[in-house]
Amino acid sequence: MEATEIAIADAQKASTDDTKSSAGDKYETGREMAQQETNRNMAQLNEANKLLVALNRIGTTGASMHAEPGSVIVTSNGNFYLAISAGILTLNGKTYFAVSPASPVGNMLTGKKAGDEFTLNGKRYRIESVV
Repeated sequence: MEATEIAIADAQKASTDDTKSSAGDKYETGREMAQQETNRNMAQLNEANKLLVALNRIGTTGASMHAEPGSVIVTSNGNFYLAISAGILTLNGKTYFAVSPASPVGNMLTGKKAGDEFTLNGKRYRIESVV
């Protein structure tokens, strides 16, 4: 979020620092490009804020018997953190895939407990533990 805010400020500064030149449309083109960059960064910042709100709604009161938002699920084919789609996370040398409950794998994981199995895209998963 911080990097996006810096990029927005830089694009806005570039837009205001651009001066008219004898090249005609060069000034307007530069301002438009800076505005488009600002708009892209604003969209990224809005999405990051939505993800932050979603993360803040996840309870951290303790372990659950069933996979739910906030759970870490260890399977025969990888470790998952059921929260938001944030890609790969590494903690203490272990890799976890941060997935949203709305994603295909997140949907399959939700409600499962240790010992449960499911198949997704032809791959079989066995839940080893839910924390």
